[in-house]
Parts: sequence; structure tokens; C-alpha cells
Amino acid sequence: MRPSELVKMFDLEDTYWWFVARRELVCELLLQYGAAQADIAILDVGCGTGATLKAIDDLGTAFGVDRSPEALRLCQMRGLSRLARARAETLPVTSSSVDVVLALDLLEHIQDDSAAAREFARVLRPGGVLLVTVPACPELWSEHDEALDHLRRYRGARLRRILLEAGLRIQKLSPVITALLLPIAALRLAQRILPKKRGAPETAFIIPPKPVNWLLTEILRLERVWLRRFKLPVGVSLVAVARRP
Repeated sequence: MRPSELVKMFDLEDTYWWFVARRELVCELLLQYGAAQADIAILDVGCGTGATLKAIDDLGTAFGVDRSPEALRLCQMRGLSRLARARAETLPVTSSSVDVVLALDLLEHIQDDSAAAREFARVLRPGGVLLVTVPACPELWSEHDEALDHLRRYRGARLRRILLEAGLRIQKLSPVITALLLPIAALRLAQRILPKKRGAPETAFIIPPKPVNWLLTEILRLERVWLRRFKLPVGVSLVAVARRP
């Protein structure tokens, strides 16, 4: 991801509804599937600017890996130190040594996403958990994806296939951000139709007033209650929890 977008993310991650809701979802799924025991090793691959890495630090011993020097610099600005620069396909981690791997909005940046999934499976201990989020619905492709250097958006079938081929057992795979699918789809469609600005593509982070930001966060918290027991039908993103046998 380009440095300008990383800085924008760093400025937004602590308060913007999208990041707050995803971080809360990740923490809940970790407690449900992967962080019940004490002193677990958690590896956040593609840790970005470190907001999630900082949030999960009290759930175990958390380490961050990213290929971007700028991302790691921003992590250090959050006070994080257990960091390494590496690519997801070649992690500098001993096999069968990690209890939880996070790959949050990462696979869409990687040419060979299957190789990355196999690498996640390699470093997990038997019984270890992989938690993945990816953008969903290829129909939503827009300048926003281009600005974030995405290579693809996913359908559930593709994500399921690469996880199973990596030797992992899927415990949950569901769309998320269902309630906001239509307004986000309308925004993406407008991006396609309207004339593009000159210069590099830009992300579509629209900063709402604080009450609206709170409302959007609360809507996604309600979705999470449903997700505890059921799948959601469609959504802007996909979340998957898979376990190494």
C-alpha cells in the first residue's frame, strides 16, 4: 500500500467506523476461537499501521509483520516493538510455532494468495487458528480498490478453496457489513460513472459527523450479534476462521 494511504489509515483507524467495527469483530472472534488459553502467540501478518496489533496485545503475545517500512514506522509510533519486515509468502517464523495468525485485508494485495495461505498454515501449531478478512463482491470494484493496491475482490468460493487447499479446516466463513452494502455499492457505482480526477486513485473514506460515525459503528455491532450464531447473506467483506488440524 502506498505511504500516503498508510498515513491516512493511521489517522483514521482509532475512530473511523469501518476500522473500529472490524477491530471489535476480530477481538470477539479471537476470544471465541483462538484466545481462550493464556499466553498464546499471535502473528498479525500485514499488520499495517498497528491499531489492531495494539488492541490484541492483551490477548497474548502479539507480533506484527509487514512488507512496508512506512507501515512498521507507524506501528512504532504507536509504541509497538515486536515487529519484522517480511512478505506474507515467506514469513521469518519457525514452523508450527504460532497459535493464531491474523491476515486482515491482506490476501487481496498478494499475487499468489494460495502461497500465502499455505505459509499461514505452516507457521500455525496443530489446532492453531487463522482469521482472515478480505473485500467481497467483485462487482464493487472501484477506484477505492485501486488506491489501496488491491488485486481482486473475493467471492466466498475462492476464499474457501484456498483455505482448504492449504490444509485448513474452515469453522466460519461469512459475509460481513451487510446492512451498509447498498449505500456502499451506490458510492462505488458513482465512482465508476463520474469523471475521474487527474492523478493517482484515491480511497473513498468519507468522514461522517460524529453521531453518524457512532450510528454506523452501532449498526455493525448489531450485525456481530447475529454473526455469533448465523451467517450473514451478503456483505462488503468476508470473514473466515480456519483451524490447522
